Amino acid sequence: MTTMTTQRRSEGAREFLLAADREFAAGDVAQGSEKLWGAASQAVIAVAQQRGWRYGSHRDLKIAAERLAEESGDSRFRLEFGIAEKFHANFYHLFMEDYELERDPEVVRDFVNRVLALLN
Repeated sequence: MTTMTTQRRSEGAREFLLAADREFAAGDVAQGSEKLWGAASQAVIAVAQQRGWRYGSHRDLKIAAERLAEESGDSRFRLEFGIAEKFHANFYHLFMEDYELERDPEVVRDFVNRVLALLN
């Protein structure tokens, strides 16, 4: 089994962002939510791979986001990752309010773009 490259993970994150837009536009909140999570997780995995960090579990990704916040001094990494996690849970439970579904996808998009900008 071959590990996906950092570049492929980065491309995957961008593809998931586009897919999320399509799903939300089609009215599929569950799939849009999961695609946003996919974008965030793939972006974090790309950076973790490049830096030699663990990325094999959800916990590893959370720790990587925390490390990004600590290294950069930018707590938004931590907070925005938490919002991405909320979309992951929303896939299963559809608990998010309309105002969150309108406001928070942009937060995750910003997170993904800022994380990908850290790639060398």
